[in-house]
Amino acid sequence: MNRYGWKRVRVEYGPAFFNVWIPGHSDILGMKNVVALKNPREHIESAIGSPVSGPGLDTIVKSLRKPVQDIQVAVAVSDNTRPVPYNGEREDGILLPLLKRLQSTGIERKHIKIIVATGTHVATSREWKREAFGESIWKRYDIEDHDSTSNELFDVASVDGMSVKINHHFMDADLRIVTGLVEPHFMAGFSGGRKMVCPGLINIEATHLFHSAQYMDDPHATNLNMENNPCHEFALNVARKTGVHFSVNVALNSEMQLAGVWAGELEASHNVAFQTVRGWVEIEAAHEYDIVLTHGGKVAINHYQAVKAAYAVIPILRRGGVAVLVAHNGDAEPIGKKSYRRILQVLKEEGSGSFSDMLTSRRWKFMPDQWEVQKLNQFFQKAGSFDSLIYCTTNIAPDELKKLPGRSGYDIAGSDCADIAVMVQHAIDRAVASSEVREPRFVYVKDGPYVVPIIRKGSD
Repeated sequence: MNRYGWKRVRVEYGPAFFNVWIPGHSDILGMKNVVALKNPREHIESAIGSPVSGPGLDTIVKSLRKPVQDIQVAVAVSDNTRPVPYNGEREDGILLPLLKRLQSTGIERKHIKIIVATGTHVATSREWKREAFGESIWKRYDIEDHDSTSNELFDVASVDGMSVKINHHFMDADLRIVTGLVEPHFMAGFSGGRKMVCPGLINIEATHLFHSAQYMDDPHATNLNMENNPCHEFALNVARKTGVHFSVNVALNSEMQLAGVWAGELEASHNVAFQTVRGWVEIEAAHEYDIVLTHGGKVAINHYQAVKAAYAVIPILRRGGVAVLVAHNGDAEPIGKKSYRRILQVLKEEGSGSFSDMLTSRRWKFMPDQWEVQKLNQFFQKAGSFDSLIYCTTNIAPDELKKLPGRSGYDIAGSDCADIAVMVQHAIDRAVASSEVREPRFVYVKDGPYVVPIIRKGSD
């Protein structure tokens, strides 16, 4: 391959980076330059002490009208699919300042329970908890994963005709707090806020409505959009039923550094947060592209999560184009749960054209994780074929990756390829060489799923 005039770019791959060459005329799209917060601990403490809206924690505790030494607290936190800075040993760790503030009101440490809002994700490991929260929290506080299939969930109400049940530890608490990361979300518009409750802490049956085929097919259920978004509205209605007292939301810049902290009343503080983040992550492009290079970032612990990166480039990939997706699937289950693998096979067997119609037909019986595959299929519907996605990872065995919809990077670089940089370079070279366009329009989305590229109005 003649790469004369090409330029070198750095691509994220799990905890590390590697370099590849892309055509010299390529565009590079990334998050707007956002400076990390200086003295982050001070900003965190200030945000918690001076909420965006609503009463502060001291006032909330007094309003509970219960002896402070008896007050039970539940704090919902994100799982390993979100890079929220929780670690108590770090200056940007948001959890320890929150816990200390609670204890400064007289609340006892033994009465504070931390609940990992896993939704339908697999439970987090002991090792992850220790690393994510740090010794100062992991050793001293009660930390428990949510189980969406538990028989002990608390029945809160019927929402949109669905019986909704919530983690009973969260509902049994006198003081309920949620924490999370605000970033683009390909179904609910933005993560954080109300999503920590729904789907983070709800029953499996309610999750099926939140992820229903009808919701997934709704054009409003997409990145950055909250208006008329059925996923957002359902999650918000559920969260309102739980009586969340306080929330802490954060945002990260392109270097995964803490760039914003907002605390206070659930809805108002989240609104301020996502409006700010929208200005950082919505990136305009002048036209669609023939070839897109992107990556799954730290969210792509498995193939299931990496779908977000493929979905994010739908607006800028022309029909018939190719996306090269790089994903460090370092999870114990690098593809995802059995249910996810099963529905991927249904997509591959049925074909992209009939898959969505099948999911919305009366004869279809809901399958767990179908929502993620439905969103992946929306990528294939826009691009035109399974071959439009070249999936590059060294964490999934060649024979397993070959079974999935899309094209395996091993098919291009060789089944014995163990170097991700070599695999991706082969994929780029093949995409350029096989393009029907002499000089294909090429773009590198350097921040992967953390940005949402759109076509500028009035562009071709």
